[in-house]
Amino acid sequence: MTSHPPPRTTADTLRELLAAANCVLFDFDGPLTAVFGGHKATEVAAALTSRVASWPRAPEVAHRTDPIQILLDVAKAFDGSEHDHRVAELDKLLTDQESVAIVSARPTPYADSLVRRLVARGKSVAVTTNNSAAAVLGYLELRGLTACFGPHVHGRAADPRLLKPHPSCVREAIRSTGVGAGQCLMIGDSPRDYEAASAAGVAFLGYARNARKHRQLTDAGVEHVVDSLVHVYQAAAYA
Repeated sequence: MTSHPPPRTTADTLRELLAAANCVLFDFDGPLTAVFGGHKATEVAAALTSRVASWPRAPEVAHRTDPIQILLDVAKAFDGSEHDHRVAELDKLLTDQESVAIVSARPTPYADSLVRRLVARGKSVAVTTNNSAAAVLGYLELRGLTACFGPHVHGRAADPRLLKPHPSCVREAIRSTGVGAGQCLMIGDSPRDYEAASAAGVAFLGYARNARKHRQLTDAGVEHVVDSLVHVYQAAAYA
């Protein structure tokens, strides 16, 4: 039997989602930018893996290519042990790598314009991400978006157990903006974004830059998915 991809979200549905949202929460890596577009994630993962390998009794992370997942694996392996200080060491290394990466990071097409249009329409915007807040703030400054987000940047928690799919950063954004969960919409590109939004009671719109991402999101149960932010940008004119 031939399988067919699920239909893309319609313009009418996007308008309804945005009209119901007084605040739009953005994941950072994906919806706003490709963080490691010019500074490959595999190279960052290799740097983290090399650091971990230099430690005594190092956990196995050699086959990981996602820097965030490496941090999570190390945090889980060292949780409650005498080596848990290594998590902060690895977090700092990752933050340093992210801060370098954002200088050459490519913006997601239409992301900047979408943010500005949402703000112009009177909506609040916030960032809810597993990337470091310092890197996000640096990127927003480079793109001239600092004033759009203001203090509503909620990045990687010191405690890795609070990273998405835990809803901590989403709940922080709800508190900081003063907008109820039922009036928020999150735009994310991964199942863990969806899980975090759902746990916080926030509506979710998936952004899938390719077929693999689209399948991951729909397999996770995401109902509304777009393959380009141009559709969201256009819908925002009516929200």
